[in-house]
Amino acid sequence: MDTSWPELRKQCLIDEDENILALNKPAGISVTGERHDTDIVELAAAAGETLYPVHRIDKVTSGLVLLAKELPAHGELTRQFNKRTAAKAYLAVVESAGLPARGVIDLPLSVGRKNRVRIAAPRESIRRDGDTWLVEASDVLAGKNYPSITEFATVAATDTHTVLALRPITGRRHQIRVHLAWIGHAIVGDPLFDRSGTHDRTYLHSWRLGLDAAWRTPPRLELKADPGVDFWQFGETPVTFDPDELSKFAAVPFLD
Repeated sequence: MDTSWPELRKQCLIDEDENILALNKPAGISVTGERHDTDIVELAAAAGETLYPVHRIDKVTSGLVLLAKELPAHGELTRQFNKRTAAKAYLAVVESAGLPARGVIDLPLSVGRKNRVRIAAPRESIRRDGDTWLVEASDVLAGKNYPSITEFATVAATDTHTVLALRPITGRRHQIRVHLAWIGHAIVGDPLFDRSGTHDRTYLHSWRLGLDAAWRTPPRLELKADPGVDFWQFGETPVTFDPDELSKFAAVPFLD
């Protein structure tokens, strides 16, 4: 991976104007705050460019990340994330089958030992009601917990893997990764839950983002970062998939 900022910027550019920079981030590089490695904000600063992350995706996650060039724009955009009016969609590959065409994971999250995010209830209390995974309120553990909802649609499937489009209604840390793992469908290559060591990346991709940008005409900012070829090389037989086929999945935003 080229960590020269001018080259990385050029290779990953999705959209840019006087206020924002949108990149298709490779897996394996942080957005900001990386203690032991370089990150996008640090690389840009070293090259003389100041950027303010509007949101964050995990280091192991590839895909769309939005950064602001100016603080007023940063404030306008981050408020939409804080108010949960920014629409987000991800793609993920899980090494299992049997998931429905559409589903909802409605499981509260909490933070456990060593700052690990977990479901705020015993694993055995998770149940499936139709196409929704949930726990009873009486099973939620005492202490601080956070209601968390993820919607998903099945995009493609083989005998051994399923590709999902996911919409996190809430935006908790590690939400998609924890939700999928705790219902028995961990993301392939996820270092938190997949200990097989047989994959060289985590198959989670930040795919689409929609929010308002008052300085634009029209003001709606809709961004898309399709995953690279490597995202589809998760099994012995590569999946042939046309992203335009996602228009059939009503659970996925921006596809009206």
